[in-house]
Amino acid sequence: MDQRWTRADASPWPARLLALVVALLVTGPALGPGYVLLRDMVFVPRQELDLDALGLGGSLPRAVPVDAVMGVLTGVVPGDLVQKAVLLATVSFAVLGAARLVPPGPDGRRGAAGLVAGLVYGWSPYLAERLLMGHWTLLVAYAALPWIARESLRLRAGMRGSLPRLLLTCVPAALSPTGSLLAGGVVLALVGRQRVPVAAGGLLLLSLPWIVAGALHPAGGASDAVGVDAFAARPENWGGTLLALLGTGGIWNEGAVPGSRTSVLVPLLTVLLVAVAVAGWAGRRPFGRPARGLLVLGGAGVLLAGVGAVPGAAGLLEWAVETVPGAGLLRDGQKWIAWWALPLAVGAGLGTRRLVSAVARRDGGPVLGGALVAGLLALPLIAMPDLVWGAGGRLQPVRYPADWDRVREALTDDGTGDVLVLPFGAYRAFDWNDDRPQLDPAARWLSRPVVADDDLVVGGRTVAGEDLRARAVAPAGDDPAALADLGIGWVLVERGTPGRPVPEGVAALPLIVDGADLRLYRVPGARPGPSPSAVRVVAVVGAHAVALGVGVGAVLWITTSGSTVALRRRPPRKRVAP
Repeated sequence: MDQRWTRADASPWPARLLALVVALLVTGPALGPGYVLLRDMVFVPRQELDLDALGLGGSLPRAVPVDAVMGVLTGVVPGDLVQKAVLLATVSFAVLGAARLVPPGPDGRRGAAGLVAGLVYGWSPYLAERLLMGHWTLLVAYAALPWIARESLRLRAGMRGSLPRLLLTCVPAALSPTGSLLAGGVVLALVGRQRVPVAAGGLLLLSLPWIVAGALHPAGGASDAVGVDAFAARPENWGGTLLALLGTGGIWNEGAVPGSRTSVLVPLLTVLLVAVAVAGWAGRRPFGRPARGLLVLGGAGVLLAGVGAVPGAAGLLEWAVETVPGAGLLRDGQKWIAWWALPLAVGAGLGTRRLVSAVARRDGGPVLGGALVAGLLALPLIAMPDLVWGAGGRLQPVRYPADWDRVREALTDDGTGDVLVLPFGAYRAFDWNDDRPQLDPAARWLSRPVVADDDLVVGGRTVAGEDLRARAVAPAGDDPAALADLGIGWVLVERGTPGRPVPEGVAALPLIVDGADLRLYRVPGARPGPSPSAVRVVAVVGAHAVALGVGVGAVLWITTSGSTVALRRRPPRKRVAP
């Protein structure tokens, strides 16, 4: 294997400064007081480490084990600080990781090639659209992919201490099911045949919490096939779906697409960027098998991302989603374009180096080379200028109304039963959050198990959820006795948000909290809510323990092993005789 992949940068600070500047430009508004509540991005002051967080609740474990991690972190650090740290670190590590993945040039520096790669990866439609979707756990995995790639190459080369470092870099990705699969693809593509068993085995152990929780879920892990078409990649301009995907865009929700992506220039800029990347990879067989692995991975990402938009392939995917447990992970195909983003960014960096080298041999080479570098650095910014400052202020933080604290405090009193949240719907649009669509925060805010609708309405079509208990409770909303028999001891009505009408029978219940934003009712005579079986609890908790043990073991392995990085020494100064 070409050892240039794993060499340290002789001049790392330009990429570090670029990463920090980009992170501040993208997340700037979100760093103010309060919480950014946008679609799936919901943080709360303190999240409970409860059954849902562990994957033992009624919904499929899509947020396992990240909810458990948030439960631990927010027990020590306020949730708003955790959110700001996560957003800032995600963007900066995405830029820096891609910059460091580019092999250094003959002078040992990554230079302009690294900077271009970092911007292509970190100032990308993928990051922008997933950020506006609130898919922060997916972006944490996205930011980890270049680092996973680098450590996979170190392990492939047999470098000392590379295995625990690879496992540690996989931990952020393994916080979610999709992240684990994205990390697994990178590992399989780059680590080499001899190292695959140990690397894949370690990642499998890190992924056990969501695997075990999903396998033992009462719904069986199947999903609604309607979601295949609802979540299929979409064109964003006249270039069509394929060009949107090649530019790392194409998300299914047009509300999460920056306005600049509809420009008539975007397809042309995408073609230019891909051409630069092709020029980079086409140079004199640059980096052997790792390069081929990265390119194959990118091709697989494009194919998976587009499968939902191809009629025949979409039918096969619908069958799989409806019959194969866990295949629902494939419905939102555009997320797999993260695999393509890696070779696109690295190729753009290599192409920059190759083009600048070719220009340097001509008259006026330094001036032309500088202009070329400036143009390529500006290319991602020109293609999507509205990512700056939180996508034009769309990452504006707000404060939760005081009613949420009052409800949480009331629910700590003695009493049995779980909480039914109304209006029955998965998403909210509160006036105190400027009517921005957001996931209902009740499940993370409250100290009791929550029953809420997990059906999704996409483009006027309803994608059925998987929570069997929610389906049973929904028809009983107007019958307090039926609610009590189903283990519902409280009804929380979230006011000031669109949704289905609240059943009239709820108003007759004893009112515990009467606020401007929330009303909490008590359901008399409620039975205890259902509990997961002992077998399920032991298996899921054990899976969490195994994953935690692997992560802690990797840290201890690194800290107790001798450093593999040679200390840099200043070259001795020549002594000149007087």
